[in-house]
Amino acid sequence: MPGYLFTYRKFKNIYETPIVKEEDKQAMSKLKMLIEPFVLRRNKKEVLTELPEKTVTVLSNEMNEEQQNIYLTYLAKAKQEIAEKVEIDGFENSQMQILAALTRLRQICCHPSLFVEGYNEGSSKLEQCIEIIEEAINGGHKILLFSGYTSMFEIIEKELKKRSIEYFKLTGATKIDERMKMVDEFNENSNIKLFLISLKAGGTGLNLTGADMVIHYDPWWNISTENQATDRAYRIGQKNNVQVYKLITKNSIEEKIYELQEKKAKLADSMLDTKTTFINKFSREEIMRLFE
Repeated sequence: MPGYLFTYRKFKNIYETPIVKEEDKQAMSKLKMLIEPFVLRRNKKEVLTELPEKTVTVLSNEMNEEQQNIYLTYLAKAKQEIAEKVEIDGFENSQMQILAALTRLRQICCHPSLFVEGYNEGSSKLEQCIEIIEEAINGGHKILLFSGYTSMFEIIEKELKKRSIEYFKLTGATKIDERMKMVDEFNENSNIKLFLISLKAGGTGLNLTGADMVIHYDPWWNISTENQATDRAYRIGQKNNVQVYKLITKNSIEEKIYELQEKKAKLADSMLDTKTTFINKFSREEIMRLFE
């Protein structure tokens, strides 16, 4: 229906900008009225009434002293370099540098050794994660552990081997036939309690209802990507309640990403009563606030 929501420029002026930046309730109500006749809500709990409960818990961790020093030093440097880059080339032409800087900050939260050569002071998040895994295994649970960084798995694997914890790992490099073989064995083999899965490689198409716990090691920009990953366990065939843990580092970019996730999800809920949203990019103001 071309023209139903006007041109994009007009749509942005009338609806997008007032709703996103000013939380204009009147604009939100008008747009919702226009969209509602064409939106069919498909709520999982209403469609799949036999599904057990799912509990989502956000667990905070604090960086150790050395980790925090590295984070604050890089944050100050990145903030200055990005400001200079934007001033010279403009915001649109600085996207790659901004993304690279944000990625470094996220990696420091996960474990500084992801890009700081010779770092061996540990990571508070890694310690928290291993503690959760050990307690869960002792409690008879099976776990899916997701991360956006496959290189983080190499660090986690060292800790798992020290503790003689058996696990499977699935990344983009895993062959299709091997993927399905591991999925079947994980669901059936009671000795394999942990599955490490790359968020991008394992976000869809896997049935892992043998697990009743999901850990998101690091927050991803798009909350729906995390939810799709969680749904590898929380789907038809799941008989147990599912516990989801999100590991968030205090006073860091991860807290800001989580806040943005919540803001976007709330906006989508209020507009469409669904997790789909027409806003698929963060604004310049939101991006720059990540460096505060």
